[in-house]
Amino acid sequence: MWLDRTGQAEAFDAIGDRYDEAFPHKEGQVASAAWLVESLPPGARVLDLGCGTGLPTSRQLAEAGLQVIGVDLSERMVALAHKYVPTGVFHQADIADLRPGGPRDLGRFDAVTAFFSLLMLPRAEIPLALRTIHHLLPPDGLFALSMVEADVDDFSIPFIGSTIRVSGYLREELREVVEEAGFEIVEESSYSYAPASADVPPEVQIFLRCRRPA
Repeated sequence: MWLDRTGQAEAFDAIGDRYDEAFPHKEGQVASAAWLVESLPPGARVLDLGCGTGLPTSRQLAEAGLQVIGVDLSERMVALAHKYVPTGVFHQADIADLRPGGPRDLGRFDAVTAFFSLLMLPRAEIPLALRTIHHLLPPDGLFALSMVEADVDDFSIPFIGSTIRVSGYLREELREVVEEAGFEIVEESSYSYAPASADVPPEVQIFLRCRRPA
C-alpha cells in the first residue's frame, strides 16, 4: 500500500531554487557521490533518486562521465535538474512507480543514490522503497543513502516557507532497516549540519555506503 503524497511535491515546487540556498554545504553528500565515482567504470548507469535540482549529485556524477538518470516527485525540481545537468535524463516520478511490476521501468542501474529522499516517506513505506532499490541493482551494485537521524514518522515540519512531512530513525534502527532490505553496509559516517535557512533546525545527517551482495 503506497500512501498519499499530497503536499510533498507541491512544497518542493514552491521551494525551487531556494532549496540550494538553504542547504549550501553538502560535504557528506559530495563525499558519498565521490565514492561512487571512484568505484564505478566510466559510463556506468546511476539513478539519482529524489534528484532535486540536480545539484550537487547529478552534476557531480555526470561530470565524472557516468550516465545519470534522475527521478523526483516535483515538476519544478525536475525542470531545474534539466537546466543544471543537461547531459542527465530526468523524470517526474515516484519511487513507488519503479517497484517490480510498477508503471515505470527505467531498467537496471549500476548504482543508486538516495540522498535525503527516503525521509519524505512514511516509515511504513521505507522498507518497500529499499526493496525497490535492491531490485533495481545487480549483484555487487552500489547504494549511497543519507537520512537525518530522528525518531519520527510522517511528522509535519516547517521547511523553507512550506510544510513537509518527514520520517527518520535512530542510527542503529536505520542500519537494521537497510540490512533487512538485503544490503551490506560498507561504510558509515555522520555530520552535524546547520542549514542556512532559519526555519530549518540543525540536524545530524547519517550517510551509509552500501552494496547489494553477490
